[in-house]
Amino acid sequence: IIVTALLLRYFFVTHQWQKHVRAEALSRIQALQARIRPHFLFNSMNTIAALTRSDPKRAEEAVEDLADVFRATLRDSHSPLRLKEELELTRIYQRIEALRLGDRLAVTWDVGALPMRAFVPGLTVQPLLENAIYHGIEPLGHGGTVTITGRVVGGQVELVVSNPVAQNPAGEPRTGNRLALDNIRQRLELAYGGRGSLTLEQRPDRYQVTLRFPYAE
Repeated sequence: IIVTALLLRYFFVTHQWQKHVRAEALSRIQALQARIRPHFLFNSMNTIAALTRSDPKRAEEAVEDLADVFRATLRDSHSPLRLKEELELTRIYQRIEALRLGDRLAVTWDVGALPMRAFVPGLTVQPLLENAIYHGIEPLGHGGTVTITGRVVGGQVELVVSNPVAQNPAGEPRTGNRLALDNIRQRLELAYGGRGSLTLEQRPDRYQVTLRFPYAE
């Protein structure tokens, strides 16, 4: 009876601990996913305000796109997105930024080999494009091209986002991009443990981020 009671107590404590770990992980995911850079919101609202006078129809479309982006941040963080949905959200974000940057922004997509039904934690690809635009394209007077490619390698989905490197007047790269990347890295760790990763590669002319996570439908 004593052994049985101890075993039952052990299983109960283990179950409660696992439940607590899951709840804490979910809370962290929700907190991380809820973060949106204020500059993106301010820039988008300023762009929309300008369009209301010059092009009301495009302003209305921009408001709808912005609503879609924010709706994605408010969805249930426990439920992953299909990769197709995440890429569509990223393209919506691209449209919003294109209104502000115009011809200075070009994005080349090469994701035809990706399995669109694969699951991915929401808001993992869109922040990479946001990062590439903010730190790579925006500081360049002539703009540049962000390249997004994807494939499946060894049972893992691999997405690569690269952008030209912008230099400030002192000759140093524009700082501040670590927060978004650390955010994604933490969420991959919570979702996949050691099976998901985010790696960086700095070259003289390009900055590249590679996202990897298990392929699961």
